[in-house]
Amino acid sequence: MKDRVLVTVSMLIAMGLLAPLTPAAQNARTPDGHPDLQGVWDFRTITPLERPDALADQTVLTEEEAATFEQETYRRQNRDLIDPEKGGANYPPESQGGVVPYNEFWYDRGRRVVESRRTSLIVDPPDGRIPYINNARPGRRGRGSDVWTDRSLWERCLSRELPRMSGAYNNNLQIFQAADYVVILNEMVHESRIIPLDGSAHLEDNIRQLQGDSRGHWEGETLVVDTTNFTDKTNFRGARENLHLVERFTRADDDTLLYEFTVEDSSAWKQPWTGAFDMARIDGLMYEYACHEANRGMTNLLAGARVQELEAARAGTR
Repeated sequence: MKDRVLVTVSMLIAMGLLAPLTPAAQNARTPDGHPDLQGVWDFRTITPLERPDALADQTVLTEEEAATFEQETYRRQNRDLIDPEKGGANYPPESQGGVVPYNEFWYDRGRRVVESRRTSLIVDPPDGRIPYINNARPGRRGRGSDVWTDRSLWERCLSRELPRMSGAYNNNLQIFQAADYVVILNEMVHESRIIPLDGSAHLEDNIRQLQGDSRGHWEGETLVVDTTNFTDKTNFRGARENLHLVERFTRADDDTLLYEFTVEDSSAWKQPWTGAFDMARIDGLMYEYACHEANRGMTNLLAGARVQELEAARAGTR
């Protein structure tokens, strides 16, 4: 992946679509005078998107509460501490034998709360909760196993929903800038968003894309990216093809990028809602999310379903 990324970047620079990479600095500017947002940014955090019920009336944690929250949350998530025989927070006894797919070595999730110690990434509404219509969370869509198209886009290594949230691993993105374009390369599922800054209109409504159609512009020191035209194959907290996403990227200092997103979909939520978190600049490289659609896991999953069907059929004839 490293070589592929470097080749792609080199080609884009040669085509004039990207400015040469420069060291990040608080007051650094691109040749066209805008803030330099380029670099690799890490957005992992242990702060949840929504405020936990136990903290319903608390917006910010004290330092002591934050330390306790970090320790307890990490211990609960740590796969090495889950006993498949007894179950756990993530693997109750009734779940397929309590299989733990990976041990903790393979995870690279956040271990710290956000700098402000907020109890949720959601900053509006003030309760830190997603304003679902009638307060009803959408049920999880069942995953079939007749054919590979029954499985999710992420499981098939095709795409991941926007906006990106902190997860188990690959919590990095890289930004490249040129006068007329910004490119956001996501480490998870290795997707690139090439975003024009020329003031052009969104695509026609009948043209839909897995990552939507993004258009960017500058508001002072902030890059604003407006994205529409999602498909019904994606799903961000109940929002599908009607999702409207507005993202804001602001360079706070040498090593911090402020990220804010507002999402709107009247078919899923009572009102628009906003989340925010910091991203930390890192000097490391972007790595490949080693995944491809024709993976053996998918073959084994579908083959396993056929075995279960055969066993059920045999049991029914006894």
